[in-house]
Amino acid sequence: MSVLVNKDSKIIVQGFTGKEGSFHAGQMIEYGTPVVGGVTPGKGGQTHLGKPVFNTVSESVEKAGADTSIIFVPPRFAGDAIMEAAAAGIKVIICITEGIPVQDMVKVRAYLDKFDCTLVGPNCPGVITPGEAKVGIMPGFIFKKGRIGVVSKSGTLTYEAADQIVKAGLGISTAIGIGGDPIIGTPTKEAIELLMNDPETDAIVMIGEIGGNYEALASEYIKKTGNKKPVVGFIAGQTAPKGRTMGHAGAIIGGEDDTAEAKMRIMESCGIHVVSSPAMIGETMAKALKGEI
Repeated sequence: MSVLVNKDSKIIVQGFTGKEGSFHAGQMIEYGTPVVGGVTPGKGGQTHLGKPVFNTVSESVEKAGADTSIIFVPPRFAGDAIMEAAAAGIKVIICITEGIPVQDMVKVRAYLDKFDCTLVGPNCPGVITPGEAKVGIMPGFIFKKGRIGVVSKSGTLTYEAADQIVKAGLGISTAIGIGGDPIIGTPTKEAIELLMNDPETDAIVMIGEIGGNYEALASEYIKKTGNKKPVVGFIAGQTAPKGRTMGHAGAIIGGEDDTAEAKMRIMESCGIHVVSSPAMIGETMAKALKGEI
């Protein structure tokens, strides 16, 4: 079993023939990801990167059996692209696009309630199940197969966590980059829940950042599970000044509970092994699995 994507997924790329879509689709195919085609309106019937191009997502579902989509569509069209994928029956929608207007995402979230699908992102690095499917922009060589799940708001810290885990002699089951925008499809708690229920994941790395309450809600959920799997946590933005956006649109301190220090206290009170530096993730996870902490 795996979370969200695996070797049996049938993946399409929306924005397939564009610059970003072409580059990252090529990387995904080279990795061995099961890409069955792509979508670019008006270019249906062509072949790109050795894969068929479809005019619509519905056509890709009908002709190629697509069940997963990754979106590389410009911000002003990305909301429509997400909704098109959901309406066509796509089950896992991963939106890489950065800069989608918040008002568009409000409409998208309300629209997705009508469908049985999971949205990851937007403004995220994607999802990877090492050795099976890389559905995103992450450097695949960093990720080695294993039994540690990763959930992160930050793309670069997703890669850093994976590297630390591998250096500790462990590996990754599935890594989920949830994105750092104010409105995203899969918040931290839901991603953690997927990994908690995955029999091939033994422990989890949870990386958050200042702003919002995603980490607090996830921590409370972890505590309610009885801490059935060890969780190592890190919060980015420990030196960020109050009221200043730091990188991600959602990473802004709105009150005392939004600070890195406050989040770390909540996480620790819920039984999470909190580290003060990403460099400590691997060694801390190794100790947690051995029951040494």
